[in-house]
Amino acid sequence: MPVERAVLRIAGRQHAVVTSAQLAEAGLGRHAIAHRIRTGWLRRRHRGVYLVGPLEAEHSRAMAAVLALGDGALLSHDAAAALWGLRSPQKGPIDVTVAGRETRNRPGIRTHAARLHPRDATRKHGIPVTSPARTLLDLAATLPQRDLDRTVEQAQVQRQVSLHSLNEQFQRYPQHRGTAALNKAIRTDPKLTRSKLERLMLELVRAARLPMPSTNTKVLDWEVDLVWHAHHLIVEVDSYTFHSSRSSFERDRRKDQELQAGGYRVLRFTWRQITDEPEAVIAVLAVALAA
Repeated sequence: MPVERAVLRIAGRQHAVVTSAQLAEAGLGRHAIAHRIRTGWLRRRHRGVYLVGPLEAEHSRAMAAVLALGDGALLSHDAAAALWGLRSPQKGPIDVTVAGRETRNRPGIRTHAARLHPRDATRKHGIPVTSPARTLLDLAATLPQRDLDRTVEQAQVQRQVSLHSLNEQFQRYPQHRGTAALNKAIRTDPKLTRSKLERLMLELVRAARLPMPSTNTKVLDWEVDLVWHAHHLIVEVDSYTFHSSRSSFERDRRKDQELQAGGYRVLRFTWRQITDEPEAVIAVLAVALAA
């Protein structure tokens, strides 16, 4: 029927989700909508928002939450991070930020009111969503620092944000609760030479009274930072300064693969891990040496 075809066209653009206003525009009145709910052709997701048909698409839940809040609503926080591919989908309510007006939570939806710069409102897979940089700023207000650091790093690796776009967030929203944590997450590596990083790592090993490694030794034609020959264990110390290019990234992957194929285990520790989480670094290293 023409009405159903019109509804299906709308649903096809919106991850199988439609609103009651869109149903009315397509020619379905209140009684016609109620009939299609009874037959299962429509399934109520939120007040005034319906799934069309028996199946739910990958992003139906996110789209339904945004449509439920109307104009100015954007997927945000964890839900936005999942949509951008920065974090795994989280259980619980979907976060939606509504720009320019107050609104209440709804079942399955946690709402936030905010004033947003126009460039921080965009779309991904057709879903209105906060920009990657704004998403990180929102997450910075609630995520543990370690989780935030990983998420920021993921966004940088995927080239979804830059230091410039993140610094813009501080200029746009100087009073945001996530400013301090995000500032900490994007601090750049100090200009340490490789030898200084190796020395920091050796100091940790010595203080923990673990066996001392050989340094800057060739293994299978590769020069490695630290190696415990008796344990077939190699440690590489990384800084973004040394590994920020595509060529160095590819070279490191090839190096690790050849060393592992030759029977060595390879651990990589970053400058931040060595300086911010020394106990965790030593714990991983101790387990590897004992294996």
